[in-house]
Amino acid sequence: MEEAFMQRTVTCGALRASDEGKTVILNGWVHSDRNHGAIHFINLRDRYGQTQVVVDDDASPELQKKAQELKLEYCIAVKGKVRRRPDSMINGDMATGEIEIKAEDIQILSQCATLPFMIEDENNAREDLRLKYRFLDLRCKGMQDRIRLRHEVVRSIREYFYKTDFYEIETPTLIRSTPEGARDFLVPSRIYPGKFFALPQSPQLYKQILMVSGFDKYFQIARCYRDEDPRGDRQLEFTQLDVEMSFVKRDDVLALMEDLFGYVFKDVMDIELPHTFRRLTYHEAMNTYGCDKPDLRYGLEIHDAAPFAKVSTFGLFQDTLNNNGFIKYLVAPKTEGKDFTRKYITELEDAAKIYGAKGLCWMKVDGETLNGGVSKYFAGNEKVVLEETGAKSGDMILMVALDNWKKCCNSMDAIRRKLASDLNLIQPGFAFCWIIDFPLFEYNEDEGHWEAAHHMFSMPQVEYLDTLESDPGSVKGDLYDLVLNGYELASGSIRIHDIELQKRIFRICNIPDDVAQQKFGFLLDAFKFSPPPHGGIAPGVDRLCMILAGQSSIKEVIAFPKGTAASSPMDNSPNWVEDKQLEELGLLIDEKKRTTK
Repeated sequence: MEEAFMQRTVTCGALRASDEGKTVILNGWVHSDRNHGAIHFINLRDRYGQTQVVVDDDASPELQKKAQELKLEYCIAVKGKVRRRPDSMINGDMATGEIEIKAEDIQILSQCATLPFMIEDENNAREDLRLKYRFLDLRCKGMQDRIRLRHEVVRSIREYFYKTDFYEIETPTLIRSTPEGARDFLVPSRIYPGKFFALPQSPQLYKQILMVSGFDKYFQIARCYRDEDPRGDRQLEFTQLDVEMSFVKRDDVLALMEDLFGYVFKDVMDIELPHTFRRLTYHEAMNTYGCDKPDLRYGLEIHDAAPFAKVSTFGLFQDTLNNNGFIKYLVAPKTEGKDFTRKYITELEDAAKIYGAKGLCWMKVDGETLNGGVSKYFAGNEKVVLEETGAKSGDMILMVALDNWKKCCNSMDAIRRKLASDLNLIQPGFAFCWIIDFPLFEYNEDEGHWEAAHHMFSMPQVEYLDTLESDPGSVKGDLYDLVLNGYELASGSIRIHDIELQKRIFRICNIPDDVAQQKFGFLLDAFKFSPPPHGGIAPGVDRLCMILAGQSSIKEVIAFPKGTAASSPMDNSPNWVEDKQLEELGLLIDEKKRTTK
């Protein structure tokens, strides 16, 4: 008959020198096991920390035998007495480092198979191996710390909204499929064969309906689903803080978020944020930093090269200017230990080409002269270049010329990001900024019609209401993104609350009235019953925690993420289901499309 386990009286991170002399029971995992002849040292670990356990040379033969049986990650119970370590043996790296437990009894609660990797502070195993054995990966201190950080962030967010009179309301997980930009995950209905639910890409329509319902201020920690290719800061399923408010304008939402993040950062990280964040218009951000999610922890600002490009004899520059194209530049500073070799310039050029650049033009500043690259085309006009750019000796002037403004900006952004990383220009800390005045529409060249740049429920700025149909490309929306350290942390807008205006937006996006009623009828029906002006925003919880943890992948702050192949190696999902289940749902699998993966 199995003996009852010795239940812990204290955790592995709790004991201090003041506990000397107490008899305690610890439960945990064997983190390290050192056998020094007659004396056995065991570091026992749980969520709360580690405690050193010692089996002394005067221990009973039975206890000595149990200690010899132990292996790494065995789950055990230890009974013993707390004693102070000698001063020379105190471990300042452990919270419990002043004490140890003189073992009186050890009970093996469960054994551990051969480990696929070591349980260490940080797991450097391959990602597929980490995800297959995620239950072991999560034991590593780094993952334990990051999941704890995530818990603290979510706790702090909830506390803030409870204090500011918001209701936490859950919206449904099984909804109707509506076009929202990404592919829906579809859920077949057994009760209604041939019909499907969708998993929500966001609670967008439901939170707007909550405003129509008069709840005024709502939030939830919402699970969202998008059937898209995973990458570092995206997953098939993710978590966002969803916020909506009635009777607000843009500045009210921005002020709320500034206050929220000020509260969370102080509460969780003990970091004071500025009371307000810098604001950039979409065009300012693109022209100055090359993208609409700029990292402001370093400079490397982008500028218009036309004032000095026009004095060159370079045909590409002259043709670009004559065709109303765009030439942009940035100055890469001379950096100790980093040479701007031809090989490195090629690497920068390759990065820019990914975003549409046809090539990279460059010149090196050498005192009052310019050398290399396109410098020969500025012969006699070096002073104009140096005065315009402010470049110093040893700096590099890097330029891209394109007819397409957005591609030109994005190409310079790629150069800027690579330089910042390679030259170690990124300063520690957290740099927030707002991006405002986004275009409301963008043209889909492939399908030949306008579509919403964010989503179709965003309010146009008032001054554009009369020209929506005649000039969609110039319309600015009442949209705003919150950017942190080069990541889009949150996106939001003031919403449309007028049914006729909403229909106009649908029509511009190639959705006629009958189709709009079919796809969004429940929202349009609600809008017939006096909706209030309202707006909201949705920060990404995974992305926030990733940035706070200093990671580059949200998988590092999610307990059970999907891998890069959009699958879960641990539970082998997605997987096959039995034919009986398919029959109940009225589904057939096309054998030609059946994957063998």
